[in-house]
Amino acid sequence: MNLKFPKYKGFFITGTDTGVGKTLIAGAIAKILRQSGKKVGVFKPVATGCKKTKNGLVSEDARFLAHCAESEFGLDIINPAAFEIPAAPLACEKVENKKVDLEKISSAYKQICQKSNLVIVEGIGGIRVPITDGLDVLGLAKAFSLPVIIVAKAKLGTINHTLLTIDAVRRAGLSLAGVIINGYDEATKDLAEKTNAAIIKEVGKVKIIATVPFDDKTNIEKCVIGQKVIKALQNTDWLKI
Repeated sequence: MNLKFPKYKGFFITGTDTGVGKTLIAGAIAKILRQSGKKVGVFKPVATGCKKTKNGLVSEDARFLAHCAESEFGLDIINPAAFEIPAAPLACEKVENKKVDLEKISSAYKQICQKSNLVIVEGIGGIRVPITDGLDVLGLAKAFSLPVIIVAKAKLGTINHTLLTIDAVRRAGLSLAGVIINGYDEATKDLAEKTNAAIIKEVGKVKIIATVPFDDKTNIEKCVIGQKVIKALQNTDWLKI
């Protein structure tokens, strides 16, 4: 599928799976850059599991990103394709009887780029999640052509999932900025959790941008990011990356 989005500066945030913390990491990076004086555009092209409101379907992820970036845009621009069912977008299309509108996504992204110094785009699920016929998250990432950050969980099983995601991103010819390990237990005695980051770095020949500890003060629904999360990410030179 030949998609054409504006070429801009920023990051595409993907994950090794659903629930690994893509939204938290994307929001935290946006918040850090916003506090440094940058005008940050945030974009969640497709979201599922959205809540029904009097104003239509609302993505909690998009709302969190908007808050972190202090965005001037409405949620219908930040998240132009929303579905109610918590499933892959391709499955949602079939059940909810509506298609992912790629033209609408492109138009919304152009608006955000025009008023931003840089953009942070968050994918959905893992890198091979199907979006619509002939397009998955990897294809979407290629269309944005932004450096990719992979968010991975800290626990057992993450090595395989992360290396497979790294392989997919590299085979697609995308720039891989690095991996962020999220949800690390600082008190862990588990050998896998202690060594996963180092092994991913060695075997995957990839930069580990940060290891972010679990922070029980974080609450996506209340738009709160714990200070442990901010501290783990704020010393990274995001503009250099």
